[in-house]
Amino acid sequence: MTRVLFVVSAADRWTLNDGTIHPSGYWAEEVAVPYRIFFEAGWDITVTTPGGKAPTLDQRSLGLTAGMPWKLRAVKNYLDGIHDVLAHPVALDTVDPDSFDVVFYPGGHGPMEDLAYDATSGALLTKRLASGKPLALLCHAPAAILAATTPDGNSPFAGYRMTGLSNREELLNRFARKAPWLLEDKLKEAGVDYSKARIPLRPHLVVDRNLYTGQNPQSSEKLAERLVADVGANSTK
Repeated sequence: MTRVLFVVSAADRWTLNDGTIHPSGYWAEEVAVPYRIFFEAGWDITVTTPGGKAPTLDQRSLGLTAGMPWKLRAVKNYLDGIHDVLAHPVALDTVDPDSFDVVFYPGGHGPMEDLAYDATSGALLTKRLASGKPLALLCHAPAAILAATTPDGNSPFAGYRMTGLSNREELLNRFARKAPWLLEDKLKEAGVDYSKARIPLRPHLVVDRNLYTGQNPQSSEKLAERLVADVGANSTK
């Protein structure tokens, strides 16, 4: 059975430049949709967070601007169905990532607050990237690579083709004008070969070797389906 490590932010906020707190957490669609696709593929899913703290749902991700009402109802119903799993995650520093076939990071603004600075996650990402096994990061989750460093102080992701939430998409949020930094900028500073869809809020995937990234919540389904297809194809070789 394929095993996937689902690494979710434990943050419930994003601290802005002026010290104000923006309530945050994980983005509903980015957890519910990939989780469902992996589960329906028969994968064994382990949810983990820094410190084993139950992750916080960003309530905005079920609000009027987050998507069509029918889709949001389905997402909410699915999250309700896996509530007990999400409420009792494994602590990130206790897992052995080598025992998993896939490592997957969903987004939301939470990773901008914790995973971007989490040394345990950074070490996991560095090792995982070098392993050749599938590693996937969605939307804001590529912020986690900022905690990954090589012995010479550079990013192990430098030179990799990646995507993540674009500046233009982030700035659709008024509060983002007070952001301490924007993801697209930081990825480029890390030496990533960044790309994005021509039109904001459209699905966009980038696959480079064993690294899979999705630009935004709208990329959730395509990213998860691509992982399932590729892992399935490799398992039959």
